[in-house]
Amino acid sequence: MSDVDLATGNSSLKEIHKLVGHTDRVWHLAWNPVSGSNGLPPTLASCSGDKTARIWQEGPSGSWDCMAVLEDAHNRTVRSCSWSPCGKLLATASFDATTAIWQHVGSDFECVATLEGHENEVKSVAWNPSGSLIATCSRDKSVWIWEIQPGNEFECVAVLQGHTQDVKMVQWHPNLDVLVSVSYDNSIKVWTEDGDLDDWHCVQTLAEASSGHSSTVWSLSFNSDGDRMVTCSDDLTIKVWDTSENPSQMFGEENGPWFHRCTLSGYHDRAVFSVNWSREGIIASGAADDAICLFHEAKDYLANGPSYKLILKKEKAHAMDVNSVQWNPKEPSILASASDDGTVKLWKLTAVPENVS
Repeated sequence: MSDVDLATGNSSLKEIHKLVGHTDRVWHLAWNPVSGSNGLPPTLASCSGDKTARIWQEGPSGSWDCMAVLEDAHNRTVRSCSWSPCGKLLATASFDATTAIWQHVGSDFECVATLEGHENEVKSVAWNPSGSLIATCSRDKSVWIWEIQPGNEFECVAVLQGHTQDVKMVQWHPNLDVLVSVSYDNSIKVWTEDGDLDDWHCVQTLAEASSGHSSTVWSLSFNSDGDRMVTCSDDLTIKVWDTSENPSQMFGEENGPWFHRCTLSGYHDRAVFSVNWSREGIIASGAADDAICLFHEAKDYLANGPSYKLILKKEKAHAMDVNSVQWNPKEPSILASASDDGTVKLWKLTAVPENVS
């Protein structure tokens, strides 16, 4: 299957730029959240097995160039990168068990802090909505929460133990200080802080028994409102979770807020590594089958609520595994992808239907 729009037959995902520079597989991507507005050019960070992160920026002519190579802070693979909400700091997480904090100073990026504490590979890093907290997770089965202090100092305020295997990714809710982690133990965990005890704890675990995944969970993403979440797995499925019907139960111990909405299966035939939800409601997925799939909420509802249907599948989007897909938050028709083939690609989605019938 090539580009296929199940509604109108004319949607397309067109490659518009190919960014070459990394000398090993590219693991993860992050759009700068404030770039692309107020006269700031669109900016994208990528990180790689070549031990570096790169900062890419669109020039006045529309071409994309590497404006900085962030190196020498890590001595092993850089697995994850994340911009602070203000767009001034970039965090990079590495297999060397550290997380580096970079600050844009003039035309350069300086490493202004190194977070140490995990026993081995750090797999993911993410900032909370206010930029006051960072979460990291590791092969050591733990999730750490760090609080930013004056002078670019960072203090570990919580070590969350609950997963029984390698934690693959952490992601904050877009509007709340609620953290979600996914793991090699096949589970998804939701963490919140108990204000009275000043302590973080797990308030819900989504596992196979609760319609969860049956193998490693690689990635998650929230929709823009934060009332739905999508996850993907080694079990070849993508699952949509919903909390919109449970606002009064927000993160209570009993019958937690997230419930399984639907499962998308049969679209990838190898592990699904990355999912990302656009501002306009399009879910992108990237997988070990070298393909990118796009899904949209269907107009016809199932008995238990909305379903999602394939808009298009881009076969051979890359020459090798697609490790990361990320929609541009300012231009939601622009998708970035990263691959084991060492490249970053930018795509433009056209002719998105309002509803898929």
